[in-house]
Formats: sequence, C-alpha cells, structure tokens
Amino acid sequence: MTDTTGDDRRLPPALAELARTPIDYADGKGIDFEPYEEFCSAEETTAWMREWTGDPEADGSALRIFGQDGSGGLAALWRARPGHSLTDQPVVFLGSEGRCGVVAGNLSDFLWLLADGIGPWEAVVLDDDTPNPAGALPAPAAHHATTPRRAPRTIKAEARAEFPDFPSFIGDLHL
Repeated sequence: MTDTTGDDRRLPPALAELARTPIDYADGKGIDFEPYEEFCSAEETTAWMREWTGDPEADGSALRIFGQDGSGGLAALWRARPGHSLTDQPVVFLGSEGRCGVVAGNLSDFLWLLADGIGPWEAVVLDDDTPNPAGALPAPAAHHATTPRRAPRTIKAEARAEFPDFPSFIGDLHL
C-alpha cells in the first residue's frame, strides 16, 4: 500500500487503539509493553538513537517509536519499505541492554502476536513462540488486522527472513 498522505507522524488507527487498550503486565505473566499515545518526535528519536549507538551523527529518521517495555526498550516501525504506508513497515524492538530484532513484518502481524500474548520484548529477548493467554490482546487484531492469523513462530520467521539486515542497520549506526 502506498503512503499518499505524507503524514507518517500520526499513529495509524491500530496503534491509536492499542494506546487506549489496557495492557496488564500481571506480575510478569502478561505483556511487558507500554504503547504511546503518539509517536516519539523526530528530535526525540534521533537523540535516543545517538545515545543508544554512541554515534553523534546517528539518524533516527527511519524509525517511528510507538512504545516501550518496562526497562526502556523501544518498539518502533522501521521504514524499510520505501513508498509504503506505515502499516506495511516491519515492527522492530531495540532493547535497553542492546538486544534488537525484527518482531513482525508489518503492523497487522504484530497485532496477531499481541493477540497471542506476545509483545515486542517477548518476541525478541525471550524469543518465545508460545501463546500466552494471560497476556492476550485480541481486540486490536480483530479490528485492524489485514493479514491472516498465523502461529507466532511463522510470523517471526517470515519477518526475520524478509528483514535479516535490521541488526546490521543498527550496527552500522554504532561508532
């Protein structure tokens, strides 16, 4: 889908709904994720990337940060598909301890992971594919998903196969 609006700093409806959806960490049995009510500004994103990478020239323009985990790790849309809408961009995670990875190939697939109780931190740091009924968030996927529901393992494997260069993209930003 082509982005014809030119406004890629406005949350897509699915992320706006997610920001209004209570997410229960449930003392470690739920999802460790706090969605934002708006994307981080371009200035905040660039400042964060410069601090995270240690590179005073790092550019955060390819990321749209939309949430964080309890330790400060960030979930973002990575503008890896030029000319496509934000909802068609991969969801990535940048952990507070340096772990990073692709979570899902697009926003719809990310919603399916959340429907199975798997957040961005769980998808990358724990790399757990087991659905977690205690953390399941089915409503956003029911309202906004445009891809078929698939097993978490399949969603993550497809995304990582399509975007194997995300760790290199981040690594290239380090000094």
